[in-house]
Order: sequence, then structure tokens, then C-alpha cells
Amino acid sequence: MTVQSNKSINPVIANFADMSDDSFIRPTDCAQLLSISIATFWRLVASGKLKTHKLTERTTTIRAGDLRAFINAQKGGV
Repeated sequence: MTVQSNKSINPVIANFADMSDDSFIRPTDCAQLLSISIATFWRLVASGKLKTHKLTERTTTIRAGDLRAFINAQKGGV
């Protein structure tokens, strides 16, 4: 008997490696990719470590290229 999970894989997480650097990602997806809480994500934004882009008054995103650069900088110990 096979047990199936009710959870589906977030397509943003599953396809992050294939996204162009100009793709926009929502904050909750960024937090998941970084394995941090949404509060920690916003602290990184407030400290200037992550740059966000406002698409509309109520829609904040981060570019995939900026997120990749942040991840690479963290791996390098910066």
C-alpha cells in the first residue's frame, strides 16, 4: 500500500534553479527557499541585505537573481 501526501510541492521552490534572474518571487516563497521565517525575511529586507521590488501597492517581490546572489554570498561566508 502506498501512502500519498496531501502536500504538493511549491512550484516556485521546485523550479527555482530554472527561473530566469529577472523572475519575481513572493516573500513567502523566498522565506521557504532560504528555510527562514517570514519575520526573518523582513529583517533581512530592513537591514538592506535583500532588495525587494514593489509591483503594486500591495505586491512585494524579490528578483530571483538577487535571491541567488544573496544565497551565494551566504555560502561564501560574507
